[in-house]
Amino acid sequence: MKDMSYKAVMARQNEIMRQSLGINYDDYERGGIVFDYEAMMRDIGISIDEVVTIQRELGVGDTPLLEVKNITALARKIAEPGFGARILIKDEAANPSGSFKARRAALSVWDAKRKGYKGVIAATSGNYGAAVASMAAKLGLKCIVIQECFDSELVGQPEILEKQRKCEALGAEVVQLTVGPELFYHALQLLEETGFYNASLYSPSAIAGIETLGYEIARQCREDYHLLPDVVIATQAGGGNLTGTARGLLKAGLRTTKVYAASVDLSGLSMASDRDFNRKSFTTGHTGFGIPFASLPDRSDVPRNAARALRYIDRYLLVKQGEVFYTTEMLASLEGIERGPAGNTSLAAAFALAQTLPEEQTIVVQETEYTGAGKHPMPQLTFAKQNGVHVYIGDPEEEVPGESIVLPAHPSLIRVRDYDMGRLRASALRRLTADGGPWTDEELTYMAEEIHCSVEEIKAMIEH
Repeated sequence: MKDMSYKAVMARQNEIMRQSLGINYDDYERGGIVFDYEAMMRDIGISIDEVVTIQRELGVGDTPLLEVKNITALARKIAEPGFGARILIKDEAANPSGSFKARRAALSVWDAKRKGYKGVIAATSGNYGAAVASMAAKLGLKCIVIQECFDSELVGQPEILEKQRKCEALGAEVVQLTVGPELFYHALQLLEETGFYNASLYSPSAIAGIETLGYEIARQCREDYHLLPDVVIATQAGGGNLTGTARGLLKAGLRTTKVYAASVDLSGLSMASDRDFNRKSFTTGHTGFGIPFASLPDRSDVPRNAARALRYIDRYLLVKQGEVFYTTEMLASLEGIERGPAGNTSLAAAFALAQTLPEEQTIVVQETEYTGAGKHPMPQLTFAKQNGVHVYIGDPEEEVPGESIVLPAHPSLIRVRDYDMGRLRASALRRLTADGGPWTDEELTYMAEEIHCSVEEIKAMIEH
């Protein structure tokens, strides 16, 4: 009998990961701090056009790119004359499971099938679990979803419980846990016990699956709108969404398009805190994931994370919870499109950003997600009130995460806020250089790639 204590299982994590993905991450270590990211991604062994074909066979992708004319008109009404960039949204809710995560799940589950695994396991709060369950059903594999959904009183957020319902409806067995460190431990236990494939959010296949999203945006902008987007905004959490989209844009030749991250500002809340767990109204797409994963991507459930968002972020925008709820209602009221909060995080940022850019420019919000009973603003806001959060109409700048949600009194109060990219890069560099050097030319080049700047800038940052 193997030792299944927490310490023993965690000590075996690299071997468990190797067995459950069929990847030896040691093959990509190049000495010192250098890790050959691109070699790992190339070893998936299929081209982006082949990924497109696989996804189409599974009913994934080819989602509409919609112009939100009324929201653009409102932005122009508020903005100074000549400003108010055009806004397009990629309607990923049209995928089988209702979100862009169908793309990463399609390729991951396909990879599991081709490698001979009998089932897949995903550790996730929800949307990705539903996507994996959907693709597993199509490909005839078993599926287990491990979900962190309760505080210590076994109280769960309406959004997370909605996702549980979706996962079970699509045929998954759902294992529900309270908030804490047990999620990864239980995932490792089940992977070892079942021999199933680790359908991690952060595997190379998962990121390659999202590349088709950026690839499609480029094609549809060219063919349907006869333009190249100036900015693509991606909601930033663990980094896979932005990483895959950015890589797809580059593969389509869009090298001048800027890629902006957007996260809900939950500063001051701990994502692992039992007290804070139900005092936030967003389970993903917020700074509690977005900032840590950008500065230290390898905190994930695989030895080397294929989602490395800081390599691609040109600007990082923050929005408030109240602004996202308001934008969700705006999309429904002005465009007749009812969608969930994740994509509307980026839409809120796009609405504010559009007012600062000329009319002739175009912003693409690169995803929407499905909505359901637990995802609507009303149950979310009601739950917040039940947990002592003050919900009122006013200026979102007054919002204090965990204490208040402020719905804008006027759309002009939805603002552009920048997270300091210099601070984010410096934080990532400190983690990379923790051993103190000295650094080889190869290591300096790797640092520059990891934090999206020049080697000269790296040297200056190290000196200071």
